Amino acid sequence: MSDTNKKYSIGKLICMSLLVFIFFPAVIIILSGNLLWIEGWILSIWFGVMMLINIIYMYKNNPALLSERLNAHGSHNQKKWDKHLLTLLFILSAFWICSLPLDAQMFSWSPHFPILIKIIGCIFLIPAFYLLIRATIENSYLSTVVRIQSDRKQKVISTGVYCVIRHPQYLGIVMTIISGPLLLGSIIGLIIGICIVVIIIVRINGEEKMLVEELEGYVEYRKKVKYRLLPLIW
Repeated sequence: MSDTNKKYSIGKLICMSLLVFIFFPAVIIILSGNLLWIEGWILSIWFGVMMLINIIYMYKNNPALLSERLNAHGSHNQKKWDKHLLTLLFILSAFWICSLPLDAQMFSWSPHFPILIKIIGCIFLIPAFYLLIRATIENSYLSTVVRIQSDRKQKVISTGVYCVIRHPQYLGIVMTIISGPLLLGSIIGLIIGICIVVIIIVRINGEEKMLVEELEGYVEYRKKVKYRLLPLIW
């Protein structure tokens, strides 16, 4: 059986689910040094529920996508430039999630954020949650790497949130990266988040170039859906 059609056992699903629910509180709450940190628990639970929904959906309805996202089987045709960008994104993301509790709670490097700013951060996590879930449901080719999935007969996805913007998952990630520091109260996390957003924009431009050149029907789709990330802006 090929990796793209690999079936995962219920045991592995349970292990992945437990890892998701343990990882985020372990990083955010333990590094904060405050087990009663409400904002930290909100973000931890948000991450856990969002990722668990995506994992369960893929396990039940799209195991090929789950394999695509968990395995490096397709990395042979990952764009070389993306390998560098993805490595940088992983490193910055690790710094981002660790900086939030250390900055906002453990060492209190950032000044106290007004409650209104924290509420805004919390509110924007709602559409981010929706976009990240819907992108997984609607796009069977939502790989973690930039590549044309010829082995999976990739085609253009133009339904649901993809009829509004061309990269809804990236928008969900951007909203998460900015909303998290606002909710938790971390200027350092916000600065790192802005750096991540810049890299995402660079990655979108590279991915768009690949899709235009290599994916049939993408030129027509781009004419129909004009905006990459933000409706009416870009």
